[in-house]
Amino acid sequence: MKTLCIVPCGSSKIWDKKPNAGPTKARDVYIGPFAKKCREYAEKFFPSSWCILSAKYGFLFPDEIVQGPYNVSFNNKSTNPISLNELSNQIIEKGLDTFERIVVLGGRNYVNMIKEVFYPKEIHTPLTDCQGIGYMMGKLNDSIQRGVPL
Repeated sequence: MKTLCIVPCGSSKIWDKKPNAGPTKARDVYIGPFAKKCREYAEKFFPSSWCILSAKYGFLFPDEIVQGPYNVSFNNKSTNPISLNELSNQIIEKGLDTFERIVVLGGRNYVNMIKEVFYPKEIHTPLTDCQGIGYMMGKLNDSIQRGVPL
């Protein structure tokens, strides 16, 4: 079964540490601990079939270039995050509709958005039973160390 892993973006970005970094590959943009751990998981278990869900750009493949700093959040509508309609269009434009199964790493908001735009695909949400980011990180770490996907 063809599976896509979707990882979250994050508020901490490369330009926070290196303001002169310039345009950067999406895989290197999000530098917060949770975003990095999700990326590590995706690279280990889905090396050629993962992407990032960005509140500004939507679905980003790891090698896509992000031009520079921005601060957009799905949790703050005043920052004008990408719409569900735009995400649905990107699924077709980027060929994501060819995947039968979607693995979503992230919190409830991310999971709910993915369920809505990928309906009726099979959605696997291995972190939704966690009671916070610390538990999510622990579960990801354990999976990566054991070499067994969630």
